[in-house]
Amino acid sequence: MRGLLRICAAIDALNVGVNYFARWLVLAAILLSAGNALVRKIFNYSANSLLEGQWYLFSAVFLLCAGYTLLRGEHVRIDIVASHLSRRTQVMIDILGTLVFLLPFTIAAIWLSWPQVVSKVLSGEVSSSAGGLPLWPAWALIPVGFSLLGLQGLSEIVKRIAFLTGDGPDPSLAYGSHT
Repeated sequence: MRGLLRICAAIDALNVGVNYFARWLVLAAILLSAGNALVRKIFNYSANSLLEGQWYLFSAVFLLCAGYTLLRGEHVRIDIVASHLSRRTQVMIDILGTLVFLLPFTIAAIWLSWPQVVSKVLSGEVSSSAGGLPLWPAWALIPVGFSLLGLQGLSEIVKRIAFLTGDGPDPSLAYGSHT
């Protein structure tokens, strides 16, 4: 179990690092949006590539930070029933939910998006908008983001199993998650 927990720590560190990188993407999106608005108002000029760049940056932040959100326990939960259960039962529900819902969904998203990514890269397809950006970077974010989310899901399963077996602390206490 100790080796698996070391792998979990590496996955956690990866998602924390991606989150730090994504913070700069948020700043870039804000600056691009503000710059685009200023140029449009002052010079009466707009370019589709600037608008699509904003969309790409927002997509990157959203997809790349999903794993970090899961790590922090800030994802959407339905705690109406679970909040009245024991911590051990809550952890078992987390494991079951991750195995039955999260991991199959991440695998399906990666499986279904990957051929599109390859197609967009090989064809060099660009947006149908005049002056639009290449499509492959936006499409590539899908399997990358869902891979990070799936890895974090595996990490959370291992940490919860370690908690149930007495080999690790309660993973929700690491970031003060509300359970």
